[in-house]
Amino acid sequence: MEAEHNSNITPTTVGVIGLGLIGGSMALDLKTRGFASKVLGVEKDPVSAEAALRLGLVDEVVTLEKCVLASEITVVAVPVGTAVKMVCQILDTFKENGWKDKIVMDVCSTKEQINLSTHYHPCRTQYVSTHPMAGTEYSGPWAAMPNLFDGRACIFANPEESSPRALGRVEQLYDTLNMRPTYMNASAHDVHTAYVSHISHVTSFALALTVLDKEKDEKHIFDLASGGFSSTVRLAKSSAAMWVPILSQNRDNVLQVIDTYIDKMQQFRQAISEYDTDRIESLIKEANRIKKIIR
Repeated sequence: MEAEHNSNITPTTVGVIGLGLIGGSMALDLKTRGFASKVLGVEKDPVSAEAALRLGLVDEVVTLEKCVLASEITVVAVPVGTAVKMVCQILDTFKENGWKDKIVMDVCSTKEQINLSTHYHPCRTQYVSTHPMAGTEYSGPWAAMPNLFDGRACIFANPEESSPRALGRVEQLYDTLNMRPTYMNASAHDVHTAYVSHISHVTSFALALTVLDKEKDEKHIFDLASGGFSSTVRLAKSSAAMWVPILSQNRDNVLQVIDTYIDKMQQFRQAISEYDTDRIESLIKEANRIKKIIR
């Protein structure tokens, strides 16, 4: 079913830089739901660019310069290491050309470094820092799908640094995607995502490596793998190009969470080693409290 959208919004040209899962899915729904009259795409990989066109994710693949020139809103959907430089580059273009009404936004899953980089830029108010909390373990334009964002939360980081007009337009964009807005400072965002997202990927990568190492000797492990294993390890399919800069930028928070995780694993290890069934049961029941938060 196609999601409802605000009929009072005047369609505009949207540029999307990076036509992978997030950028491609966003481009698809913004056009289908009437927010974008035209979607321009920027994609450095020629195979991905051709796929995005064939899949109908964008109307045209153009250069970065043409995209920024022709778009009211430019969405930066590239890995965070590249995004930090690119957002500043686009803001520089706004300043050089005297563009007051154009907006740039990013969709990266770390926010502190990119906000520090843009904080003193003369065109900072034309930048809106966001993180749509949606995705899968797959990447590339082939992974793009309609309705990916429906009902999910979208974080607006340091919203007070954006102009009311820029913030309002991006709020309309995410409303079109049926996302729930949440507002917080960039530092708090990175702490929270370290706990709810980044550690999940690290543990999935580690579990995959553990099982792959054992599989060298035990040829039937994957034959016996159940749905629970597949669900737990699926994040290990995620792209290194995306996750290396995320874990690097959010290093301190991720290390703190890893230390806490290791401590909990040590508690389980000790209890299991000592045949302490009461302690094992206590740890499991304590963990069961998560059911009150995640249903």
